[in-house]
Amino acid sequence: MSAKNHPSDSSLPRRDFLKFTGLAALAGTGLGLPEEAPATDFEFRHHWPDRLLWKMVRRAFVLERDTVYMNIGTTGSMPRPVLAAYARYNRLVAADPWDMGGEWGPWPYMSGLVETVAPQFGADAHELVLTRNTTDGMCTVLGGLNLQPGDEILTTHHEHVAALSPLAVLAQRQGVTVRQLEIPVFPDSEDEYVDVFRNAVSPATRLIVFSHITYKTGAMLPAQRICQEVAIPNGIPTLIDGAHTVGMVDLDFHAIDCDFYAGSGHKWQCGPGATGILYVRDNMTRLQDFWPDRDPPFFAINSSLYPYRRFFGWQTVLQYVGHDNYPAKRALVDACRMWEAIGRERIERRVQSLSALCKEAIRDTFGAQATLFSPELPGTTSGLTAFNPFSDLTDGTTLTTFRDRLREEYGYIIRTTDFHVALADPEVHALRISTHLFHDEDDVLGLVEAMWDLFQDMR
Repeated sequence: MSAKNHPSDSSLPRRDFLKFTGLAALAGTGLGLPEEAPATDFEFRHHWPDRLLWKMVRRAFVLERDTVYMNIGTTGSMPRPVLAAYARYNRLVAADPWDMGGEWGPWPYMSGLVETVAPQFGADAHELVLTRNTTDGMCTVLGGLNLQPGDEILTTHHEHVAALSPLAVLAQRQGVTVRQLEIPVFPDSEDEYVDVFRNAVSPATRLIVFSHITYKTGAMLPAQRICQEVAIPNGIPTLIDGAHTVGMVDLDFHAIDCDFYAGSGHKWQCGPGATGILYVRDNMTRLQDFWPDRDPPFFAINSSLYPYRRFFGWQTVLQYVGHDNYPAKRALVDACRMWEAIGRERIERRVQSLSALCKEAIRDTFGAQATLFSPELPGTTSGLTAFNPFSDLTDGTTLTTFRDRLREEYGYIIRTTDFHVALADPEVHALRISTHLFHDEDDVLGLVEAMWDLFQDMR
């Protein structure tokens, strides 16, 4: 058995981004519309029926046709129009390094881009920074906060090294206490996540750090409730790792009510590598309220403009890190515009639908012998599905072989993860599947069928 072929990779006529995402997308894919079809607004896609919409979305990607790529949790794939625009932006900068064709506007060249993308995430332009990736945002915040010996940071036992590494530095250099809290892997309700943090808060707690979606199992934590029911009433700022939400989830940072939110541009948002976003709530005014004993509460350690923060404002200060990768940042915004054209809520529904199908197919095919680590309670699910078909959950070698053979012999690309269900338990291993907007039901069912066939051969 092998992965079914992807749609044709034939090139589309060159259009500007607006034309591609409207009627010209149909014209370029052989569906009968004339080449001279007029440009249309991004909103046109909102009215397409699902079958047509997702067919057009699949055609917008240049993924290899002889494999099915389902590891977006590691990195995504730039859509065709974003890829073409990215190449053009690089040529502009190479041809005119000083003015860059005048296409980025006045120094510091990011204001227009931020104004375009911030409303898509429920943020004001002065609150959003275009960064290099989630790690860049996490390190910017954790390295900048004026934390001192005796301060306590609460986090979870399922965090990425993007959080754990700078937290370890804080513990060693500043004498900060970092407490890793056990979050439930098999929760009965989302209340359990909230209670983990509620029960751990102490007078020494100065910061709460957690992943909105854990990369280990794909569990979506109730971020808004943790912020509004635990952090804010106790005067504790929050930093959320959103590596797996940007581009998958229809986000509203104001509604979440966090203080800092770091996300990736190259994963589910399908922008270029080394791109991301960082949300900083309202010029850190609440941080000053929470930490009246710290003057200043924050240092911009990787900015050239920190001494001039009162003149420029925090957004410009944090954005300006010297010469930037302007083409990549602009291509990220193009990817965001494409998502907005499709509809972020519609994308989230699609991702969740395919993920639910994946989990259901795994249960129906593998039965009780397989362990599904991803929660399925409403509000806790995501586009990541983690499971282990084998009885020995601690055997990482067999699972790695399974993952590699699945790619080499069947053409499905996924990854493995490892984690502790409880801190005192042995480390377990899981296969991790990413379902995204360029997949369809056949991709999901074909993957599960291939995994079952391979499992039969290996057990």
